[in-house]
Amino acid sequence: MFKFSWKRLGIAAGLSLSLVAAGCGSDDNDSATDDKSSDNSDDVNYSEEMDYSVTAIEPGAGVVQAAEDATEDYDSMEGWEVQTSSSGAMATELGEAIKNEEPIVVTGWSPHWKFAKYDLKYLEDPEGTFGEAETIDTMVREGLEEDMPEAYEVLDNFNWTPDDLEDVMLEISDGADPEEAATEWIEENEDKVAEWTEGVDEVDGEDIELVYVEWDTEIGSTNVIGKVLEDLGYNVKVSPLDNAVMWQAVANGEADGMVAAWLPATHGELYEEYKDDLVELGPNLEGAKIGVVVPEYLDIDSIEDLESAN
Repeated sequence: MFKFSWKRLGIAAGLSLSLVAAGCGSDDNDSATDDKSSDNSDDVNYSEEMDYSVTAIEPGAGVVQAAEDATEDYDSMEGWEVQTSSSGAMATELGEAIKNEEPIVVTGWSPHWKFAKYDLKYLEDPEGTFGEAETIDTMVREGLEEDMPEAYEVLDNFNWTPDDLEDVMLEISDGADPEEAATEWIEENEDKVAEWTEGVDEVDGEDIELVYVEWDTEIGSTNVIGKVLEDLGYNVKVSPLDNAVMWQAVANGEADGMVAAWLPATHGELYEEYKDDLVELGPNLEGAKIGVVVPEYLDIDSIEDLESAN
C-alpha cells in the first residue's frame, strides 16, 4: 500500500445576516415612493451582508492573488478584503452559509467537488482578472524517462476529464479515505486506466515519489495516479507540500513528479522560475477554471453586481 500523508485543515466560521425592514406610506401622495420602495425591496445588499469580504484559501495561491487584483480592477470591489485561510476552511464556511441560505462569496476553482455537491455559479469577470480556462499539467524531474521508463510513460499518458476528477473528490469530501476513493474510481473506470498503462511492463518494487499541493483536486488526482503506479509494482510515496516547495522538489530532483501544475495563471510565476529544470509532459486535464463563486440563490451574476465598501 502506498504511503500517504494528509492533513485536512478546517475551521468553521459563521456569517451574520442583517435584516433591513422598510416602511411604506399610505396616502396617495406617497404612491410613487411606495412603488419605488417595492421595486427596491428585492435589491438586497449582499455585499454589506458579506462584510465586503471574499472567503479565500491559502495565501500565495493564484486564485487568491487574482481575487486581490479584482479589488483593484473593479470599482464594485473597492474596499473589499480577501480573507485567506485554507481550502478546507473555505469549504466549511461555504457549506455553513448554504445550510443557512446566507450570502457568501468564495475563491473557487473547478474541477472541485463543491460544484457536484452544491448549486453554485462563477461570477462573470468582464475585466478578465481571473484569466481564461486553465489546464492541469504533469511535470517530472529530469532523468525520469531513463531511470523509470514505465512510470514516465504512465505519467505521460495520464489524462482525464473534470467530471472524472470531481467523482473522486466528492467521495473524499463525503468521508472516504483518499486511497480508497482512488481505488474505487480505478475499478469503475478500467477502460480509461487501460489507456494509460497500455504496453507498459510491470516493475518490481521501485521507489517513486509524487508531490502535490494539498488542494482537493490534487489530493484526488495524485492518489489516483499513485494507485495506478502501485498496481504496476511501484512503491509509491505521495507527499503534500506547499506550492513553491512542490515545484522546487521536482526541479531539484528531490521528487520524481507531480500532476498538479495549474497553468498558465495559477502557477504561472513558479512555472517561469523552474521550467528550465524539469520536464513538461503536457496537460492531464483541460477546462480548469478559477474565479469567485457564489451560491445560485444569490441574485447576482457578475463581479460588477457587487457593491463597493466605500
